[in-house]
Amino acid sequence: MIVLVVTACPAGLRGDLTKWLTELTPGTFVGAPSARVRDLLWERTVQLVRDGRALLVYSSDNEQGMEFRTHRHDWVPTDFDGLTLMMRPESPSSQARRTGWSRARQQRRRRG
Repeated sequence: MIVLVVTACPAGLRGDLTKWLTELTPGTFVGAPSARVRDLLWERTVQLVRDGRALLVYSSDNEQGMEFRTHRHDWVPTDFDGLTLMMRPESPSSQARRTGWSRARQQRRRRG
């Protein structure tokens, strides 16, 4: 079983995918093709998606029972002790953390 989600893709790609998969909602496809067909569909999706994004989730023989593939996606599949988790890269604003006491704490200290 696979789930393929494409965002901002050309209509031709969606047409190609509907030959092999069922489109549940615009850009979300579900089906049960063989592993070979799944890999060929992924290659075709990566070629045709252009500026859009693609995310593939498929059944696998591991602890989670599934694996992920992404293309031009902010979140990246990352292995943590045998489990694949989706990791979001840190934004620049979260890296510049302020240190010290909060303003409320500073005001309480001034009051006595």
